[in-house]
Amino acid sequence: MKIRLESIRACLEGVIPGTIATRAADGTPNIAYLSQIEYVDCEHVALSYQFFNTTRRNILASPYARVAAVDPHTGAHYRLSLQYLRTEESGPLFERMKVRLAGIASHTGMSGVFRLLGADIYRVLDIEQVPGDTLPPPPQPCNLLASLRACTESLCGAPDLDGLLARLFDGLQTHFGIEHAMMLMFDEAAGRLYTVATRGYADSGVGSEIALGDGVIGVAARERTPIRIGHFTAEYSYGRAIRDNMARNGVDGIDTEIPLPGLADSRSQLAVPVMACRQLVGMLYVESTQDLRFGYDDEDVLVALAGQLGAGIRLLQQMQETPEEAPPAAPPMAPAGRPLSVRHYAENDSVFLDGDYLIKGVAGAILWALVRDYVDSGRCEFSNRELRLDRRIRLPDLSDNLEARLILLARRLVERDAPLRIEKTGRGRFRLCVRRPLELVDVPV
Repeated sequence: MKIRLESIRACLEGVIPGTIATRAADGTPNIAYLSQIEYVDCEHVALSYQFFNTTRRNILASPYARVAAVDPHTGAHYRLSLQYLRTEESGPLFERMKVRLAGIASHTGMSGVFRLLGADIYRVLDIEQVPGDTLPPPPQPCNLLASLRACTESLCGAPDLDGLLARLFDGLQTHFGIEHAMMLMFDEAAGRLYTVATRGYADSGVGSEIALGDGVIGVAARERTPIRIGHFTAEYSYGRAIRDNMARNGVDGIDTEIPLPGLADSRSQLAVPVMACRQLVGMLYVESTQDLRFGYDDEDVLVALAGQLGAGIRLLQQMQETPEEAPPAAPPMAPAGRPLSVRHYAENDSVFLDGDYLIKGVAGAILWALVRDYVDSGRCEFSNRELRLDRRIRLPDLSDNLEARLILLARRLVERDAPLRIEKTGRGRFRLCVRRPLELVDVPV
């Protein structure tokens, strides 16, 4: 029976280094270790090109090679007959391999030595198993297809985005055993991602931001491709990304930076783009303190789950634009106590409550418009539709997820124990609850 490439993907995880055999034009053989073998599709693999060495010279002279790979679970030994096709020096595959290579280099103490020059694409001509004793495959911790089905069915019943994300994290934990996850939404106009929900971290980090290209999440978002690493990598660690981000913004920017959450001892990371109609909606990110926690199969199911998630987000977004009939207005709260200072900086729409930073950007503009209306007219009831049309907020366009901004704002208010709350009152409707008198200070540009 022919061995299919996708059935031996565990051999390509790099746990046991593979070897490649080539021959020179005069027939002299050469064998070398491989840093990385990447599964591309059922007929192709990519090998890391890091040095112009004997292997490289041989491949350019004769495009045929044999690669040996070993299954780390069973010890099964395979030989792959390959034909070199081309080298990619940019793009999603190159970036994916670059990030993974950084992880391998860090794990093996070779940081600064390994540098990816290209992703060599090979056609797999044949796969044969080398005769020998093997171990039985280990039992799987869960049936991934059954878990995917259960998780997607749960998502279908979500009434709104907040509920959708809660079901997502519950499903990841219950069906996949994933304890640490976060969801970031894409702000296309700003070219940044902002954290709207997290699970499993000491600090939620809701409201934190990351630019395209920063860290594993930023690179995966920029390239619109999932990126998975199985070892700690300093090059793409979040701490580095955050520090670099702060350095670019200058010291003054640190006061309005919310740290991106993340495990200090993260060993495995998987960032998956959430797409809808080929547009980036956001990023789903999971991580673990275990080495090699996520394999190719985990990546496949989370990509499928992210597809369902993206469609769900878009559908719920459209539903929120058609608000339910306004419910009877609740009696307004009677603010009491000392006034709450709400200071708004028009330069970046950052908002401070009693001198403490709360939020900035679109979410900050939303809050400022709400408190302005409250102070000027006593208004407490609002709808998403009218908010979207409000020129003071300057939403980028209809594709922007206003619901996500409101969730972000509501959670920041709760986290800061602010005497302001945003409460949902129906589909596409919400209420501003104020417990203390407001004292507004607008700082123009």
